[in-house]
Amino acid sequence: MYIKGVGMTKFDYSPKHWWQFAHEATIEALKDAQMNISQIDAIVFTGMSSAAGGEHQTHKVSFLSDLFKTNVPIIETPSVCGGGGAAFWTALNLLNNYNNVLVLAGERLVDNQSEVTVDYILSAAERVTEQTEGMLFPTQNALVWQQYMKKYGATMDDLSLIAFKNHSNAALNPKAFFYKKPIELEKVKASPEVSSPLRLMDCSLSVNGGAAVIVSKDPTDIKVIGSGFATDQILTFGREDLTHFKATKLASKIAFEQAKLTPKDINVAEIHDAFTSVELLSYEDLGFAEEGKGAELIRSGKINLNGEMPINPSGGLKAKGHPISATGLAQIYEIVNQLRNKCGDRQVKNAKIGLTHNIGGAGGSVTVHIFEKIN
Repeated sequence: MYIKGVGMTKFDYSPKHWWQFAHEATIEALKDAQMNISQIDAIVFTGMSSAAGGEHQTHKVSFLSDLFKTNVPIIETPSVCGGGGAAFWTALNLLNNYNNVLVLAGERLVDNQSEVTVDYILSAAERVTEQTEGMLFPTQNALVWQQYMKKYGATMDDLSLIAFKNHSNAALNPKAFFYKKPIELEKVKASPEVSSPLRLMDCSLSVNGGAAVIVSKDPTDIKVIGSGFATDQILTFGREDLTHFKATKLASKIAFEQAKLTPKDINVAEIHDAFTSVELLSYEDLGFAEEGKGAELIRSGKINLNGEMPINPSGGLKAKGHPISATGLAQIYEIVNQLRNKCGDRQVKNAKIGLTHNIGGAGGSVTVHIFEKIN
């Protein structure tokens, strides 16, 4: 399984329709692959904003048929924040029957009043308990982080280092929301609390945008060598361990076994940092740090852009922006370009093996993919 082309829009607040973001990203991916749409055998789409606000379009597979003037099979795979990774996993499995599959996402998330957008995102939480009690995702993740700090002794200063790292990287990424907008560490620490102890600068930024990837049986310079997908129960506080995401552990185990690699073999990674706390927990769940030692990894500088294994060189969800379903594909866009040595000022040196990690909800669905640059 190989990557032929990747595309991504700038992540921002521009008021385009969801399908315009998806179309723009697809055109870039086709150009990158030196293909046209008639060479695509099937399409997998993911998105959630198209049914909200003024968009009101649920029959998206037919809409995309019209948009791209094609009659190939089109599948929609909604999985909220993890939709991009789930769509990519689905496309890889479709290669058993098709030669070239386009995976795409487009979101116009920021087109409503905040209350409407928040309520729509909250629909990804458990309906009876979490939604009725107002357990927004910042609150859920704040409670998880409280438990982690109590158990392992990590601090808010550790999360500040993660936010500072990701903003510094995004300042070098032309497609990131915070491009050329670096933020000082003290401003991160002084940002207002959103849900104690998480602050504004611990939370990812909702944006509009799109991303696309073309996968193929035909050999190219980028090979997909590991693909893991796992799920967990929707009620966060009903799980056996509040301080880690079991689905991440399971998905990464599958991916590493398929790739015949260990976490030490990864040169660069894009981790799902919807909250800075989630990035730190994921260091451990993915095997980059021992349980309870995630804080030591960020303190060491090893995962900074000039470190041994940079994490989130794109700026991550935190500073590149988080357009929900497009995020997982945007992570792949970054890793593919890192492996192709196309990332300019944020280029990771000697990157040959890359990993992406995409979460839906508060650890309810997770995909992990591993990519290799073929010489």
